[in-house]
Amino acid sequence: MQKRFTLQLLAACALGAACATTALAQQVVKIANIVELSGAGATAGTNFKNGVELAVKEINAAGGILGRKIQSATYDTQSNPGVAKGLTQKAVDEEVFAIFGPVFSGSIMVSMAESRRAEVPNFTGGEAASITQQGNPYVFRTSFGQSTSFPKLARYINGKAKTLAVVYVNNDFGKGGRDAIVKLMEGSPTKVVADISTNQGQIDFSAAVLAVKQSNADAVFVYTNEEESARALREFRKQGWTKPIIGETTLTGQKVIELAGEAANGAVAHVGLTVDAPPTQAFGAKFQKEYNYVSDHNGIKGYTGVHVLKAAIEKVGKFDRVAVAQALKNVTFTAKQHPGVLMDVSFDDKGDIDRESFMVEVKNGKQVVVSTLPPLGKK
Repeated sequence: MQKRFTLQLLAACALGAACATTALAQQVVKIANIVELSGAGATAGTNFKNGVELAVKEINAAGGILGRKIQSATYDTQSNPGVAKGLTQKAVDEEVFAIFGPVFSGSIMVSMAESRRAEVPNFTGGEAASITQQGNPYVFRTSFGQSTSFPKLARYINGKAKTLAVVYVNNDFGKGGRDAIVKLMEGSPTKVVADISTNQGQIDFSAAVLAVKQSNADAVFVYTNEEESARALREFRKQGWTKPIIGETTLTGQKVIELAGEAANGAVAHVGLTVDAPPTQAFGAKFQKEYNYVSDHNGIKGYTGVHVLKAAIEKVGKFDRVAVAQALKNVTFTAKQHPGVLMDVSFDDKGDIDRESFMVEVKNGKQVVVSTLPPLGKK
Protein backbone atom coordinates (compact mmCIF):
# COMPACT_ATOMS: atom_id res chain seq x y z
CA MET A 1 0.00 0.00 0.00
CA GLN A 2 2.81 2.36 0.99
CA LYS A 3 4.71 1.53 -2.23
CA ARG A 4 1.65 2.19 -4.42
CA PHE A 5 1.05 5.54 -2.70
CA THR A 6 4.70 6.53 -3.28
CA LEU A 7 4.47 5.67 -6.98
CA GLN A 8 1.24 7.65 -7.32
CA LEU A 9 2.86 10.63 -5.59
CA LEU A 10 5.89 10.49 -7.90
CA ALA A 11 3.65 10.26 -10.95
CA ALA A 12 1.62 13.23 -9.76
CA CYS A 13 4.80 15.27 -9.19
CA ALA A 14 6.10 14.37 -12.64
CA LEU A 15 2.80 15.35 -14.22
CA GLY A 16 2.79 18.59 -12.28
CA ALA A 17 6.33 19.42 -13.40
CA ALA A 18 5.42 18.64 -17.01
CA CYS A 19 2.35 20.85 -16.81
CA ALA A 20 4.40 23.65 -15.25
CA THR A 21 6.97 23.37 -18.05
CA THR A 22 4.22 23.42 -20.68
CA ALA A 23 2.58 26.40 -19.03
CA LEU A 24 5.91 28.26 -18.96
CA ALA A 25 6.50 27.48 -22.63
CA GLN A 26 3.07 28.90 -23.45
CA GLN A 27 3.92 32.12 -21.62
CA VAL A 28 7.03 33.00 -23.68
CA VAL A 29 8.13 33.28 -27.29
CA LYS A 30 11.47 31.53 -27.68
CA ILE A 31 13.94 32.86 -30.25
CA ALA A 32 17.53 31.96 -31.01
CA ASN A 33 20.21 34.50 -31.89
CA ILE A 34 22.76 32.52 -33.95
CA VAL A 35 25.50 34.97 -34.88
CA GLU A 36 29.22 35.52 -35.41
CA LEU A 37 30.67 36.57 -32.06
CA SER A 38 34.22 35.47 -32.89
CA GLY A 39 36.24 35.01 -36.06
CA ALA A 40 36.03 37.16 -39.18
CA GLY A 41 32.39 38.09 -38.60
CA ALA A 42 32.67 39.20 -34.97
CA THR A 43 31.99 42.87 -35.68
CA ALA A 44 28.89 42.18 -37.76
CA GLY A 45 27.57 39.45 -35.47
CA THR A 46 28.06 41.39 -32.24
CA ASN A 47 26.19 44.40 -33.62
CA PHE A 48 23.37 42.18 -34.90
CA LYS A 49 23.14 40.40 -31.53
CA ASN A 50 22.99 43.66 -29.62
CA GLY A 51 20.28 44.99 -31.92
CA VAL A 52 18.18 41.86 -31.34
CA GLU A 53 18.64 42.07 -27.58
CA LEU A 54 17.73 45.77 -27.48
CA ALA A 55 14.50 45.05 -29.37
CA VAL A 56 13.68 42.13 -27.04
CA LYS A 57 14.24 44.31 -24.00
CA GLU A 58 11.97 47.05 -25.31
CA ILE A 59 9.21 44.73 -26.49
CA ASN A 60 9.17 42.82 -23.20
CA ALA A 61 9.04 46.06 -21.22
CA ALA A 62 5.98 47.04 -23.25
CA GLY A 63 4.17 43.77 -22.52
CA GLY A 64 5.64 41.40 -25.10
CA ILE A 65 3.90 40.00 -28.19
CA LEU A 66 0.21 39.19 -27.78
CA GLY A 67 0.86 39.09 -24.05
CA ARG A 68 3.88 36.78 -24.19
CA LYS A 69 7.41 37.85 -23.29
CA ILE A 70 10.29 37.00 -25.63
CA GLN A 71 12.91 34.58 -24.33
CA SER A 72 16.14 34.70 -26.34
CA ALA A 73 19.28 32.59 -26.35
CA THR A 74 22.50 33.57 -28.14
CA TYR A 75 25.02 31.24 -29.79
CA ASP A 76 28.38 31.93 -31.43
CA THR A 77 28.89 30.47 -34.91
CA GLN A 78 32.61 31.34 -34.72
CA SER A 79 32.10 32.57 -38.33
CA ASN A 80 32.07 28.91 -39.34
CA PRO A 81 29.23 27.61 -41.59
CA GLY A 82 29.47 24.11 -40.11
CA VAL A 83 29.10 25.42 -36.57
CA ALA A 84 26.18 27.61 -37.71
CA LYS A 85 24.41 24.57 -39.13
CA GLY A 86 24.85 22.62 -35.89
CA LEU A 87 23.63 25.50 -33.75
CA THR A 88 20.57 25.94 -35.94
CA GLN A 89 19.72 22.28 -35.43
CA LYS A 90 20.17 22.79 -31.67
CA ALA A 91 17.77 25.73 -31.77
CA VAL A 92 15.27 23.69 -33.75
CA ASP A 93 15.49 20.89 -31.17
CA GLU A 94 14.75 23.48 -28.47
CA GLU A 95 11.56 24.38 -30.37
CA VAL A 96 12.26 28.06 -30.91
CA PHE A 97 9.62 30.12 -32.68
CA ALA A 98 12.13 32.04 -34.82
CA ILE A 99 15.85 32.25 -35.52
CA PHE A 100 17.90 35.41 -36.04
CA GLY A 101 21.17 35.02 -37.96
CA PRO A 102 23.67 34.11 -39.07
CA VAL A 103 24.83 37.37 -40.67
CA PHE A 104 27.48 35.90 -42.98
CA SER A 105 26.04 34.74 -46.29
CA GLY A 106 28.14 31.58 -46.37
CA SER A 107 26.78 30.50 -43.00
CA ILE A 108 23.10 31.21 -43.62
CA MET A 109 23.35 29.40 -46.97
CA VAL A 110 24.26 26.25 -45.03
CA SER A 111 22.21 26.67 -41.85
CA MET A 112 18.87 27.71 -43.35
CA ALA A 113 18.23 24.15 -44.55
CA GLU A 114 17.74 23.18 -40.89
CA SER A 115 15.30 25.99 -40.08
CA ARG A 116 13.41 25.27 -43.30
CA ARG A 117 13.05 21.59 -42.44
CA ALA A 118 11.51 22.53 -39.09
CA GLU A 119 9.35 25.33 -40.59
CA VAL A 120 10.99 27.98 -38.38
CA PRO A 121 11.09 31.59 -39.67
CA ASN A 122 14.74 32.59 -40.07
CA PHE A 123 15.81 36.24 -40.29
CA THR A 124 19.26 36.94 -41.71
CA GLY A 125 21.48 39.94 -42.37
CA GLY A 126 23.21 38.09 -45.23
CA GLU A 127 23.27 39.92 -48.55
CA ALA A 128 24.25 37.28 -51.13
CA ALA A 129 21.62 37.15 -53.87
CA SER A 130 21.56 33.34 -53.78
CA ILE A 131 20.12 33.22 -50.23
CA THR A 132 16.59 34.00 -51.40
CA GLN A 133 16.93 32.29 -54.76
CA GLN A 134 16.70 28.79 -53.26
CA GLY A 135 12.93 28.85 -52.86
CA ASN A 136 13.13 28.69 -49.07
CA PRO A 137 9.77 29.96 -47.73
CA TYR A 138 11.15 30.48 -44.21
CA VAL A 139 14.13 32.78 -44.83
CA PHE A 140 13.74 36.57 -44.64
CA ARG A 141 16.28 39.33 -44.99
CA THR A 142 16.66 42.24 -42.62
CA SER A 143 19.00 43.88 -45.13
CA PHE A 144 18.88 44.47 -48.84
CA GLY A 145 19.87 41.56 -51.01
CA GLN A 146 22.30 42.31 -53.79
CA SER A 147 19.46 42.12 -56.31
CA THR A 148 17.86 45.15 -54.64
CA SER A 149 20.82 47.26 -53.56
CA PHE A 150 23.10 46.87 -56.56
CA PRO A 151 20.79 48.37 -59.22
CA LYS A 152 20.64 51.50 -57.06
CA LEU A 153 24.41 51.54 -56.69
CA ALA A 154 24.98 50.89 -60.40
CA ARG A 155 23.04 54.01 -61.34
CA TYR A 156 25.30 56.04 -59.08
CA ILE A 157 28.48 54.55 -60.56
CA ASN A 158 27.27 55.16 -64.11
CA GLY A 159 27.08 58.85 -63.32
CA LYS A 160 30.58 58.97 -61.86
CA ALA A 161 32.90 56.80 -63.94
CA LYS A 162 33.46 55.57 -67.48
CA THR A 163 35.84 52.84 -66.30
CA LEU A 164 35.74 50.84 -63.08
CA ALA A 165 38.04 48.50 -61.16
CA VAL A 166 36.37 45.86 -58.95
CA VAL A 167 37.99 44.50 -55.77
CA TYR A 168 36.01 41.79 -53.96
CA VAL A 169 36.44 39.15 -51.25
CA ASN A 170 36.43 35.59 -52.53
CA ASN A 171 33.50 34.18 -50.53
CA ASP A 172 29.75 33.83 -51.12
CA PHE A 173 29.14 37.42 -50.07
CA GLY A 174 31.94 38.90 -52.18
CA LYS A 175 31.40 36.78 -55.28
CA GLY A 176 27.69 37.56 -55.24
CA GLY A 177 28.45 41.28 -55.17
CA ARG A 178 31.12 41.00 -57.81
CA ASP A 179 28.82 39.09 -60.16
CA ALA A 180 25.99 41.58 -59.61
CA ILE A 181 28.03 44.72 -60.29
CA VAL A 182 29.82 43.25 -63.31
CA LYS A 183 26.51 42.18 -64.87
CA LEU A 184 24.95 45.59 -64.23
CA MET A 185 27.89 47.33 -65.87
CA GLU A 186 27.40 45.34 -69.09
CA GLY A 187 25.84 47.60 -71.71
CA SER A 188 26.02 50.57 -69.34
CA PRO A 189 28.11 53.76 -69.70
CA THR A 190 30.74 52.20 -67.40
CA LYS A 191 33.25 49.51 -68.42
CA VAL A 192 34.92 47.17 -65.92
CA VAL A 193 38.67 47.27 -66.62
CA ALA A 194 40.02 45.31 -63.63
CA ASP A 195 38.51 42.36 -61.73
CA ILE A 196 40.54 41.60 -58.59
CA SER A 197 39.85 38.82 -56.07
CA THR A 198 41.07 39.00 -52.45
CA ASN A 199 40.81 36.57 -49.54
CA GLN A 200 38.68 36.71 -46.40
CA GLY A 201 40.93 37.91 -43.58
CA GLN A 202 43.55 39.22 -46.03
CA ILE A 203 46.11 41.50 -44.37
CA ASP A 204 48.17 42.90 -47.26
CA PHE A 205 46.30 44.79 -50.00
CA SER A 206 49.34 46.31 -51.69
CA ALA A 207 49.18 44.04 -54.76
CA ALA A 208 45.44 44.55 -55.18
CA VAL A 209 45.74 48.34 -54.97
CA LEU A 210 48.69 48.36 -57.38
CA ALA A 211 46.62 46.36 -59.89
CA VAL A 212 43.80 48.92 -59.57
CA LYS A 213 46.21 51.79 -60.19
CA GLN A 214 47.71 50.05 -63.21
CA SER A 215 44.23 49.62 -64.72
CA ASN A 216 43.91 53.42 -64.83
CA ALA A 217 40.25 53.10 -63.83
CA ASP A 218 38.24 56.24 -63.10
CA ALA A 219 36.96 54.71 -59.86
CA VAL A 220 37.21 51.53 -57.79
CA PHE A 221 34.40 49.44 -56.32
CA VAL A 222 35.46 47.70 -53.09
CA TYR A 223 33.30 44.86 -51.77
CA THR A 224 34.93 43.10 -48.82
CA ASN A 225 34.19 42.46 -45.14
CA GLU A 226 34.63 45.27 -42.60
CA GLU A 227 38.18 44.54 -41.41
CA GLU A 228 39.46 43.97 -44.95
CA SER A 229 37.73 47.14 -46.14
CA ALA A 230 39.67 49.18 -43.57
CA ARG A 231 42.97 47.62 -44.66
CA ALA A 232 42.16 48.28 -48.31
CA LEU A 233 41.31 51.93 -47.61
CA ARG A 234 44.58 52.45 -45.76
CA GLU A 235 46.52 50.91 -48.63
CA PHE A 236 44.72 53.03 -51.25
CA ARG A 237 45.67 56.18 -49.35
CA LYS A 238 49.21 54.91 -48.78
CA GLN A 239 49.70 54.44 -52.52
CA GLY A 240 48.32 57.91 -53.26
CA TRP A 241 44.99 56.93 -54.82
CA THR A 242 42.81 60.05 -55.15
CA LYS A 243 39.99 58.83 -57.39
CA PRO A 244 36.57 57.73 -56.06
CA ILE A 245 36.40 54.69 -53.80
CA ILE A 246 32.84 53.39 -53.98
CA GLY A 247 31.22 50.51 -52.17
CA GLU A 248 28.25 49.04 -50.43
CA THR A 249 27.36 49.05 -46.74
CA THR A 250 30.50 47.26 -45.52
CA LEU A 251 32.84 49.92 -46.96
CA THR A 252 31.81 52.77 -44.67
CA GLY A 253 30.57 51.05 -41.50
CA GLN A 254 31.50 52.47 -38.10
CA LYS A 255 34.04 49.72 -37.46
CA VAL A 256 35.71 50.44 -40.81
CA ILE A 257 35.91 54.14 -39.99
CA GLU A 258 37.47 53.37 -36.60
CA LEU A 259 40.04 50.98 -38.08
CA ALA A 260 40.90 53.01 -41.19
CA GLY A 261 41.09 56.39 -39.48
CA GLU A 262 41.67 59.29 -41.88
CA ALA A 263 41.99 56.85 -44.78
CA ALA A 264 38.21 56.34 -44.64
CA ASN A 265 37.48 59.98 -45.45
CA GLY A 266 36.06 60.39 -48.94
CA ALA A 267 34.84 56.81 -49.27
CA VAL A 268 31.31 56.66 -50.66
CA ALA A 269 28.79 53.86 -50.23
CA HIS A 270 25.20 52.91 -50.78
CA VAL A 271 23.77 51.85 -47.45
CA GLY A 272 20.42 50.32 -46.76
CA LEU A 273 20.68 51.30 -43.10
CA THR A 274 22.70 53.84 -41.12
CA VAL A 275 22.19 55.45 -37.73
CA ASP A 276 23.03 58.78 -39.37
CA ALA A 277 19.81 58.79 -41.42
CA PRO A 278 16.83 60.69 -39.94
CA PRO A 279 14.54 57.62 -39.53
CA THR A 280 17.15 55.71 -37.50
CA GLN A 281 18.82 58.42 -35.43
CA ALA A 282 16.64 57.78 -32.38
CA PHE A 283 17.52 54.07 -32.53
CA GLY A 284 21.20 55.01 -32.79
CA ALA A 285 20.99 57.11 -29.64
CA LYS A 286 19.26 54.29 -27.70
CA PHE A 287 21.79 51.74 -28.91
CA GLN A 288 24.75 53.93 -27.93
CA LYS A 289 23.26 54.56 -24.49
CA GLU A 290 22.74 50.81 -23.98
CA TYR A 291 26.10 49.55 -25.29
CA ASN A 292 28.37 52.61 -25.14
CA TYR A 293 29.36 52.56 -28.81
CA VAL A 294 27.89 53.56 -32.16
CA SER A 295 25.92 50.85 -33.95
CA ASP A 296 26.64 49.95 -37.55
CA HIS A 297 23.99 48.74 -39.99
CA ASN A 298 24.01 45.26 -38.45
CA GLY A 299 22.62 46.58 -35.17
CA ILE A 300 19.67 48.04 -37.06
CA LYS A 301 19.19 44.75 -38.94
CA GLY A 302 18.87 42.78 -35.72
CA TYR A 303 16.63 45.35 -34.06
CA THR A 304 14.20 45.75 -36.94
CA GLY A 305 14.13 41.99 -37.54
CA VAL A 306 12.61 41.34 -34.12
CA HIS A 307 10.06 44.10 -34.67
CA VAL A 308 9.14 42.62 -38.06
CA LEU A 309 8.54 39.27 -36.35
CA LYS A 310 6.32 41.03 -33.80
CA ALA A 311 4.37 42.76 -36.58
CA ALA A 312 3.85 39.48 -38.45
CA ILE A 313 2.66 37.61 -35.34
CA GLU A 314 0.23 40.41 -34.56
CA LYS A 315 -1.00 40.32 -38.16
CA VAL A 316 -1.72 36.57 -37.86
CA GLY A 317 -3.12 36.97 -34.35
CA LYS A 318 -1.65 33.73 -33.01
CA PHE A 319 1.64 31.89 -32.51
CA ASP A 320 1.72 29.78 -35.67
CA ARG A 321 5.14 29.63 -37.34
CA VAL A 322 3.84 28.52 -40.75
CA ALA A 323 1.15 31.20 -40.77
CA VAL A 324 3.65 33.87 -39.70
CA ALA A 325 6.03 32.89 -42.51
CA GLN A 326 3.16 33.13 -45.00
CA ALA A 327 2.16 36.52 -43.57
CA LEU A 328 5.66 37.82 -44.37
CA LYS A 329 5.18 37.32 -48.11
CA ASN A 330 4.13 40.26 -50.30
CA VAL A 331 3.46 42.48 -47.30
CA THR A 332 4.28 46.02 -46.19
CA PHE A 333 4.73 47.08 -42.57
CA THR A 334 4.64 50.83 -41.99
CA ALA A 335 6.60 52.67 -39.35
CA LYS A 336 3.40 54.51 -38.41
CA GLN A 337 1.67 51.27 -37.40
CA HIS A 338 4.82 49.48 -36.20
CA PRO A 339 7.36 52.09 -34.99
CA GLY A 340 10.02 49.47 -34.26
CA VAL A 341 10.53 48.72 -37.98
CA LEU A 342 11.87 52.33 -38.19
CA MET A 343 11.06 52.73 -41.91
CA ASP A 344 8.25 51.44 -44.10
CA VAL A 345 9.42 48.03 -45.30
CA SER A 346 8.04 45.61 -47.90
CA PHE A 347 8.77 41.90 -48.33
CA ASP A 348 8.31 40.14 -51.65
CA ASP A 349 7.40 36.49 -52.24
CA LYS A 350 11.03 35.40 -51.83
CA GLY A 351 11.72 37.08 -48.47
CA ASP A 352 13.64 40.03 -49.95
CA ILE A 353 12.95 43.52 -48.63
CA ASP A 354 12.54 46.90 -50.27
CA ARG A 355 12.57 50.32 -48.61
CA GLU A 356 14.34 53.66 -48.76
CA SER A 357 18.13 53.66 -48.69
CA PHE A 358 20.95 56.18 -48.60
CA MET A 359 24.18 57.27 -50.22
CA VAL A 360 26.75 58.25 -47.61
CA GLU A 361 30.23 59.74 -47.67
CA VAL A 362 32.75 59.57 -44.85
CA LYS A 363 33.64 63.11 -43.82
CA ASN A 364 35.86 63.93 -40.85
CA GLY A 365 35.51 60.39 -39.56
CA LYS A 366 31.72 60.24 -39.76
CA GLN A 367 29.12 58.93 -42.17
CA VAL A 368 27.24 61.80 -43.75
CA VAL A 369 24.05 61.07 -45.70
CA VAL A 370 24.40 62.84 -49.05
CA SER A 371 21.19 61.58 -50.66
CA THR A 372 18.10 59.42 -50.01
CA LEU A 373 17.10 56.87 -52.62
CA PRO A 374 13.46 55.73 -52.96
CA PRO A 375 12.47 52.04 -52.73
CA LEU A 376 13.48 50.18 -55.87
CA GLY A 377 9.88 49.15 -56.53
CA LYS A 378 8.48 52.65 -56.20
CA LYS A 379 7.03 53.84 -59.49
